Amino acid sequence: MIVIEKEQYFHMITQHEHAKISAQIVAHWKNNFLLRSKLREEADWAIEQHDRAWIPLDDHPEWNEEKQRPYTFVDYPLEKKLQAYQRGIEEVADRSLYAGMLCSMHYASFFSKDDKNPAVQTFLAEEKTRQQDLFESMEMDIPYDIYDLHFRRLQFCDDLSLYVCMQEPGTPKEEEVPWFKNGFRQSFDFAPGGMNAHWVDKEKVSVYPFPFEKPFSIEVPYRPVLKREIEEKGLSQAFHNTEVQTHAVTFVKKE
Repeated sequence: MIVIEKEQYFHMITQHEHAKISAQIVAHWKNNFLLRSKLREEADWAIEQHDRAWIPLDDHPEWNEEKQRPYTFVDYPLEKKLQAYQRGIEEVADRSLYAGMLCSMHYASFFSKDDKNPAVQTFLAEEKTRQQDLFESMEMDIPYDIYDLHFRRLQFCDDLSLYVCMQEPGTPKEEEVPWFKNGFRQSFDFAPGGMNAHWVDKEKVSVYPFPFEKPFSIEVPYRPVLKREIEEKGLSQAFHNTEVQTHAVTFVKKE
């Protein structure tokens, strides 16, 4: 769950809805940056499905007693999160071996090999084996630069979607989430120095270099879950009782 705390309510967005925004973003990728192919279709589907692991977790959001707010995808209990990740990867891989490999790479990238937590080390080892098995099962000679590009596109579209979901529309650069304040972590042939974005106003985000065919708009769905409803009915019921609202964001070229 993505959560922004307001005075009277929590602004909540499910991970799978955020992933759908990632899919809308990649659908506008310039064709001359990557030609359409069956492999690209599977890579783009991986972007749409990369957070399906969160569907059952977000359907029953849990309360973080320590922070007195709903758990987010960042602070959700680790072992339950790792189990969900592996279930989600399996569901994706059942339909597309290639998409499963990309999702496995994506989740594994969240953790350091130096992390001493036994659960993390087990997860990384099992996902490394899974990636090797999936790659061999595809029986395809995929150049490293192709699946590396698909992987970086997945992570960039994920990050750009998080950029508009995790922040108030119109957030000044100096107040942005630290993850994005200095740009995104990915670079591309057309952007060797990396990618960046900023809020032009409450409805537009400038992306540069601009990797899309033309400016386009998306709708960000969220639920403004009242704190008093949570106190009266519990988080899960208050969440499901709250109607989904949307706000529009347009991605534009830097002026």
